[in-house]
Amino acid sequence: MVIDDEESVRSSLRYLFESIRLPVLVYSSANEFLLQYTPDQPGCVLLDVRMPDMSGLELQQQLNVRGAMIPVIFITGHGDITMAVEAMQHGAFDFVPKPFRNQDLIDRVHRALKQDAVNRSQIGSGKRVQQRLETLTARELEVLELVTRGKPNKVMAAELKVSLRTVEIHRAHVMEKMQANSLAHLVRMTLELDRTVKRA
Repeated sequence: MVIDDEESVRSSLRYLFESIRLPVLVYSSANEFLLQYTPDQPGCVLLDVRMPDMSGLELQQQLNVRGAMIPVIFITGHGDITMAVEAMQHGAFDFVPKPFRNQDLIDRVHRALKQDAVNRSQIGSGKRVQQRLETLTARELEVLELVTRGKPNKVMAAELKVSLRTVEIHRAHVMEKMQANSLAHLVRMTLELDRTVKRA
């Protein structure tokens, strides 16, 4: 899925992926994409950082809150180190500055698609997720709840009345114990677990 406000970029990327017989959908804005996307939809997202109305980074945060674990590859002609770091901190799969080599982008997309397939296969068993959840301490469960509600570390630290460093440590433990490779993956696991409990 390609999201870019420049028609020429959308057209060239559509042609590129169609040329290797890879299904591709293109969107001119983050809002257009969100209207049609569901977290169950597999694949990967090629996302422009700078767009009107909703930036690529803002869309990434929206996807995380919704539990959309789909890998995100940022593409930009105006990127900088700060943007790349922020994108990676929020779970971006990759960050590609323009101009890029077509084969390099194709290789990254294939890696992202493989990662998406692995993530989805890991979610399948609610029992495994429940077992991981039971290894969390009471404080880690509190952090998990706040993280999956989209709370930033600073807000969590204030609500839990602990230092920012303490929150970062607890958050790292939660990610490790739950075997989550991104925030979106963690959110999706807890959503799947909630559904399993309700069905039971």
